[in-house]
Amino acid sequence: MSGIADVARLAGVSKSTASRALTGGGYVSDGTRRRVTDAAASLGYVPTTSAVSLATGRTRTIALIVPKVNRWYFGAIVEGVERSLIPHGYDLTLYVAEPGSRDRESLYSTYLARKRFDGIIAVALEPDDSDLERLVAIDKPTVSIGNALGDIATLGLDNVAITRIITEHLITLGHTDIAFVGSTPPTDAPARDVDERSIGYRNAMNDNGLAVRIRAVPSTLTITDAYAAAASFLADAANRPTGIVAACDEVAIGVMIAARRLGISVPTQLSVVGIDGHDYAEMFALTTIEQYPRDQGTAAAGLLISMIEGVAAPLRTPAATRLVVRASTAPPRSV
Repeated sequence: MSGIADVARLAGVSKSTASRALTGGGYVSDGTRRRVTDAAASLGYVPTTSAVSLATGRTRTIALIVPKVNRWYFGAIVEGVERSLIPHGYDLTLYVAEPGSRDRESLYSTYLARKRFDGIIAVALEPDDSDLERLVAIDKPTVSIGNALGDIATLGLDNVAITRIITEHLITLGHTDIAFVGSTPPTDAPARDVDERSIGYRNAMNDNGLAVRIRAVPSTLTITDAYAAAASFLADAANRPTGIVAACDEVAIGVMIAARRLGISVPTQLSVVGIDGHDYAEMFALTTIEQYPRDQGTAAAGLLISMIEGVAAPLRTPAATRLVVRASTAPPRSV
């Protein structure tokens, strides 16, 4: 296996010059840099990350913190971040730590404290999470995907606005009895994005004279829990709503499965809208506000790399969304 000495010999320079040319650790003329990089390429030599770190003070590694990866949204973000980092020559260190878990405590007390990275991308942290102070104390360039976190650069959604849009979509179709499914169960920790989506629904109902029809059904943001919650309240035909605003697409899909098993036709008897643009949304013909987590991951990584290079980042960057109307919504039978 070739080493730096072989590269220097082939390029006709000293080892220190070859090292500077390959790691960016000092001045080298353009002509010399080209000779060294050509020699390295011909020999198949790649500088180790430790060598680059010693020369530049950088690790060329990004830390990505997610609460879990077995959910569509978080997995898509990981893909997007990695897609952006590779062309820029950065490695990715993935930390998966659910709130309140022992792994999360170890993450902050041990792994992040070592600072073996140039910057951090944090996904779905809560603004009042005690981890926020610890994250800031690490003193590395940081980008948040999701909730706005103080002075940390954030790429996120206007959850209040997008939920108003889908609620008003149902109201425009003629629905007046509309429920919100997916509010945080009382036994769970508050979730800012869900709370904001509930506010968007309530604002739309209030502004359209439907305050007396406001109702929220608790459920975690999973297909299985939403199915169980929907199977219970949809079975009451006398009090069944004609429209459902779901806190996310997985909740919407759980509601639709429950409706079908109860013999309730979607959308003839029940219209359902979601938020996310989940991979399953088209298969279920779900009307939804699409967001694009892969693109969010790509954008967040690009933003962080710019910050590492010394470019100031905007404090808030809105994520793209789009209302996609499919066959899960229609006017109620009486309209």
